[in-house]
Amino acid sequence: MSDTPVIRLAHTSQLEEDELDGIRQLLDEAFDGDFGEEDFEHALGGMHALAYGPDGELLAHGSVVQRRVLHLGRALRCGYAEAVAVRPGARRRGLGGAVMAALEEVVARAYALGALSASDEGAALYESRGWTVWGGRIGALSPDGPVRLAEEEGTTYVWVPEGGALPDSAGELWFDWRDGDVL
Repeated sequence: MSDTPVIRLAHTSQLEEDELDGIRQLLDEAFDGDFGEEDFEHALGGMHALAYGPDGELLAHGSVVQRRVLHLGRALRCGYAEAVAVRPGARRRGLGGAVMAALEEVVARAYALGALSASDEGAALYESRGWTVWGGRIGALSPDGPVRLAEEEGTTYVWVPEGGALPDSAGELWFDWRDGDVL
């Protein structure tokens, strides 16, 4: 049997309850218990890339959900990567890259750009895949009006599909609002 992971792409609506439970367990393990219910909620409603080992064990996960982002007065459809994680015992085997490749394919086919908020541990993976740190201001359109998210500056990455144009990175990105961590 091959060690090559099986990657499955599925919309949240196609996942069974036990699959969602398995994803949640993987995220709890991968993030050492620091992955809250709102974080999990943010990962739902879009496409999931699931990496399974030869024995059928879920080893890695990532999802991409639609967000709206304002840039230079234009609302862009953004594929936002969420809950990218690899089970601790399966790291450094290319699973994160395989999950990201599947998510990037979704972004390339459906969105103007991809975005994500990277942890220090995850930044090298995204950079190696051509994601770049956004150089301008980051903010959100809250119920009370625009709110700058200075703590997200330097950790928010963008990716533009081949043939697309990278927005002016000196400009501002204003993301739609959501409960919990906005980015």
